[in-house]
Amino acid sequence: MRGKFSINTVLLLTGALFACAAAALDRAAVEKLAFGDSDERSAAIALLVTEGDPRAAAILGALGEGELQIAGKRVLIVKGSEATDAITGEKLAALPAEREDIVVNNRLRSAVQGALAALKLVSADRAERYTAAKALAGGADAGMLPLVKKALDKESDADIRTLLQHIAASLELKAGDGPTRLAAVRTLGLSGGGNAKSLLLAVLEGETDADVRLEAQKSLKQVEERLAWGQRAGLLFAGVSLGSILLLAALGLAITYGLMGVINMAHGELIMIGAYATFVVQNLFRAHLPAAFDWYLLCAVPVAFAVSALVGMALERSVIRWLYGRPLETLLATWGISLVLIQAVRTIFGAQNVQVENPAFMSGGIELLANVVLPWSRIVIVLFAGAVVTGVWLLLTRTRLGLFVRGVTQNRAMASCVGVPTARVDTLAFGLGSGIAGLAGCALSQIGNVGPDLGQAYIVDSFMVVVLGGVGQLAGTIYAALGLGFANKLLESWSGAVLAKIAVLVFIIIFIQKRPQGMFALKGRSVET
Repeated sequence: MRGKFSINTVLLLTGALFACAAAALDRAAVEKLAFGDSDERSAAIALLVTEGDPRAAAILGALGEGELQIAGKRVLIVKGSEATDAITGEKLAALPAEREDIVVNNRLRSAVQGALAALKLVSADRAERYTAAKALAGGADAGMLPLVKKALDKESDADIRTLLQHIAASLELKAGDGPTRLAAVRTLGLSGGGNAKSLLLAVLEGETDADVRLEAQKSLKQVEERLAWGQRAGLLFAGVSLGSILLLAALGLAITYGLMGVINMAHGELIMIGAYATFVVQNLFRAHLPAAFDWYLLCAVPVAFAVSALVGMALERSVIRWLYGRPLETLLATWGISLVLIQAVRTIFGAQNVQVENPAFMSGGIELLANVVLPWSRIVIVLFAGAVVTGVWLLLTRTRLGLFVRGVTQNRAMASCVGVPTARVDTLAFGLGSGIAGLAGCALSQIGNVGPDLGQAYIVDSFMVVVLGGVGQLAGTIYAALGLGFANKLLESWSGAVLAKIAVLVFIIIFIQKRPQGMFALKGRSVET
């Protein structure tokens, strides 16, 4: 008896709990949502959101998807051939014969989308709450304020709390009294977002309370200062990013032109070959190793280096070796080679650009400030450029090949006399410079489309970097690349991309006239010219 009594008791308590849960959903709100006019429906949406009942999300989702219908006085959620009573949750044995769709206009559809986002604020999933808060930060209905405050009281994540505070303040500005609006203005002053600036500007335009206006002016000044710092940080990162790209593009040329004196007009096409090698590796991983696709770059980096290096060494052995000391002929020959390589790629891959997809770890970015997002793709390229520079420096200063290259660069005749195989060193050095160009192409494939004309966009900038930094100077190449990156981005923010490029070219022309050896002159007992 005692066991039976206990089971019955549990069943009764469970039934009572379900009955209470069912009663928690406002029947009148659901009926107004179905049968009311436009204003009543908007009010019903706000009321359902305020309650925060999990079933409200299902009802509003059905309304937005056109699955909410009425049959007599009942409100139904109809999915295919199944119907559920929206209020009680009871499943109907059969679909009623006479049903009507609930028409939703654009105003209600917008309200439903905002309401569904608001209901996700109480989700257990952090990513879902953050996404909902970001969506509501762009604009929320005043009726959502109670739920926003409820979510704010329970929220422990600092980033989401900041967003919720901003949302609550923006809603209190619309419907609050004087002291409430004053507190909301102060809260917005702690934010650095563009939305906060827009709200504060609106307050200054329409507010009649002198205290609120004065506080809005102070808060607006704080927000503008934060946005200005954000713009400076974004400009700084953009300069480093562009400088890293120029450095990767010019580093190989610093070896082939700076150390060997070869004016290689096909350097841009070696960059392009590295990018297409990355494209081929990507397609092979997608076709044969789809589970490991996010790691294809680990294979693409050495492949891009090897392919470009082999092409460069073949060019040196077949054409360039016979043109050392004849700069004009070298320029014309390598320009012709560049045209051949472009046409070969067009024949193999087609004239259209191809898409190289970023791995998952390079997607998205870091939101440093409200108006500054640092893309992971750019961050990885900056780190990659640093790694390549370090590797080249170690190769040139800590290896036998680097010693030979520096010896041949400073005095070819003396290096040959002491047994240095200068012809082999030339081939290996040219292959090294070409391989680094392939690494640049691999990096560039992650920030844009890959096409036959990819290298043409970087050949002039690469020569500018090498000449400005000083022929044969690795440190000068680094400083010149970063300096040009910062100068370009700084001038672009003032005058636009075209005028910025013109200004940089004029500066380089004047600089080279005053200092032909570049920022760093090559030192040695004898430097061949």
